[in-house]
Amino acid sequence: MLLPHDVAGGGPPVVLLHAGVCDRRMWDPQWTALINAGYRVMRCDFRGFGQTPVPPHLFNDAEDVLALLDRLGIEHTALIASSYGGEVAMEIAARWPQRMTILALLCTAMPEHNPSPALQAFDTREEALLEAGDIAAAVELNVATWLGPDADAQTRESVRQMQRRAFELQLAAADAPGRRKAEFDLSAITAPVLAISGEHDLPDFRQIAARLPHQLADARHRELAGAAHLPNLERPAETTAALITFLRKTIPTN
Repeated sequence: MLLPHDVAGGGPPVVLLHAGVCDRRMWDPQWTALINAGYRVMRCDFRGFGQTPVPPHLFNDAEDVLALLDRLGIEHTALIASSYGGEVAMEIAARWPQRMTILALLCTAMPEHNPSPALQAFDTREEALLEAGDIAAAVELNVATWLGPDADAQTRESVRQMQRRAFELQLAAADAPGRRKAEFDLSAITAPVLAISGEHDLPDFRQIAARLPHQLADARHRELAGAAHLPNLERPAETTAALITFLRKTIPTN
């Protein structure tokens, strides 16, 4: 099954990968702007998010995305990815480096990251709420954790809806085998990388972004003031401008 997706625009391809607290709707603030900037833009839902149920077999998100790119005839693309989507993007860029042009990673996760006490406390609390069947409280915990002070009421409600939908899909498939993790070497990534972090995010993701210029061959780091874990929703104008500037430096449109 191909991942549900949207694709629009013309020009060099740009693929958007969502965070683990959201689905492909999180890119609404950037969608039209990227198309108007001259790019062919695609966004999809990972399995267990948005319109994609969890299958009754093992799956790998990076391989799912690559299969979608193949079906759409996209041989080379830029990847813009948020949080867990950033980890998927790095896997794609490491396993199939010839397919990538650039990577823009927003508050990215990292494979085998050793979580901070703050992130461990969040995980423990979320798990306890879900085990108790208090989905509403688990949703609110995520909204409070991942959005910073600049997020308005509309943004909070949007994240609330996306997270609730993810919980519904994932809890309905609690006995499924789930995701299959693949090993990959970050040093295999050759594409230029922009790592964006948020001033109010958990320390884990700020530290990951700050380390990437020391771990990858061609990476730079920028921190956005006022943002937490979802800067494209919290600071959409700033984030969109940074992404388009980075895209145009490497893959300009005609």
